[in-house]
Amino acid sequence: MFRILFVLFLLVPLIEIYFLIQVGEVIGAGWTIFSVVATAVIGAGLIRTQGASTLLRAQANLQQGSLPALEMLEGIALAVSGVLLLIPGFFTDALGFILLIPFFRQALIKPLLEKGQFTMRGQTMYSHRNSDDSTIIEGEIVDRDDHEQLK
Repeated sequence: MFRILFVLFLLVPLIEIYFLIQVGEVIGAGWTIFSVVATAVIGAGLIRTQGASTLLRAQANLQQGSLPALEMLEGIALAVSGVLLLIPGFFTDALGFILLIPFFRQALIKPLLEKGQFTMRGQTMYSHRNSDDSTIIEGEIVDRDDHEQLK
């Protein structure tokens, strides 16, 4: 794992620098900087809408009583996409925008769920109430602050 991270931290900045130089030679430094900032702003807006959509689907699944595993992993993918879009450069922006497309995002996540890479264990609690032995206790709630102010 350490080797993979080391290679990523070494290669990704080199790839970014290469693309920034190549694009800068074609369109100029000012437009290159503008493009990098614009992709970050556009990406942030897209992440916001995609995140809201994913959250609504997760809530709908919870209300139906099913576990929103796909939606939770999509939320993680959207967070990774946000980080990639905030890193200045065209290579990471391209990867971030790919993760914003629901088809590609789900194509990456569904095989993980099918292979059982992520398992959720839960427990259901049942409440058994005997209707013959019901006792009702009436009472009154008094807030001490309100009670002291009346004095």
